[in-house]
Amino acid sequence: MVNQRFEWIDEHIHQAKSIHILGAGLNAERPAHRAIHDLDERGWRLVPVHPRDAGRTILGRVIRREIEDGIIPDIVVFFLAPERAKAAILAMIMQYGSSDMPLIWLQRGAESDELSEMLEDSGLKHVKNDCIVEYITRNEMYRKPAVEDNPWFRQISDEDGSGCSVWQAFEPLSEGHDFSTELEWVGDLEDLEQSEHTIARYIRSLVNDDENLLEAAVRLS
Repeated sequence: MVNQRFEWIDEHIHQAKSIHILGAGLNAERPAHRAIHDLDERGWRLVPVHPRDAGRTILGRVIRREIEDGIIPDIVVFFLAPERAKAAILAMIMQYGSSDMPLIWLQRGAESDELSEMLEDSGLKHVKNDCIVEYITRNEMYRKPAVEDNPWFRQISDEDGSGCSVWQAFEPLSEGHDFSTELEWVGDLEDLEQSEHTIARYIRSLVNDDENLLEAAVRLS
């Protein structure tokens, strides 16, 4: 339904802190990439997710490889083909169960009759036949208070053959310099606090008694 508006959707959007956008990579012609630009400065923590382009940035927002264990998203937007969207949603059901499932937003092109039937049968909250960018802009929605931008971090393999990984820290919304070695981990401060990835847990283990996680992450860079 075009130009739909429902109170429960508004509540999810206003209460959300983060919007994870699956398919948002470096290709500026793709709608998922443009969504980051269109939703910029509206107050949400925008989280692009794209396996191939992970570690690079869109408007200073670092691209994640995946939604890692420990991260519980508020809204997940699918700019994926229907089969890929279905596989991702099934994985999320296994990961979160029904209690922690985020709001699923199927962009146009991600829907299919099979996927819609699966979502209806499962009773999961979802939106289809609409675009989240159009929904937010036509209803003049902003996140208040705006989410504060976080520093972000990246670990890449060594470039000199030493065998030592390189941990890097970046200011909020800064464009990280490019890299040519393997990406081992990437995320912002919130990811670093919550992720169950081995590297994130290791960094948390190195926090000294007289510092917080941000101070430790910067010290280690």
